[in-house]
Parts: sequence; C-alpha cells; structure tokens
Amino acid sequence: MNSSALTIMILAQGVFIFFAAYFFYKVLTTAPKKEPDSYSENDDIVDRQNE
Repeated sequence: MNSSALTIMILAQGVFIFFAAYFFYKVLTTAPKKEPDSYSENDDIVDRQNE
C-alpha cells in the first residue's frame, strides 16, 4: 500500500470516528425533553376512561 492510500484511509477512518463519537456524546449528554402526559390530559373524556 502506498503512502497516499494509507493517508486517505486514516483520514477517512478518523473523520468517521470523530462524527460517531460526537453524536454519541450528544445523545448521551442531552437532557430529555419534557413530554406531556397524554393520559392525564384526557381524563375529562369519559370514553377513554372506560377502556
């Protein structure tokens, strides 16, 4: 393998590892969004309480 091919291979793997690590970090450190509780908001609907 010549040096240009080795350089391109290392750069491509480095870019992939960088983006994978960055997005794993973002997923693991981002706080979850507060989602509304759909059941408690629909307590006044009688049809749904009987199911």
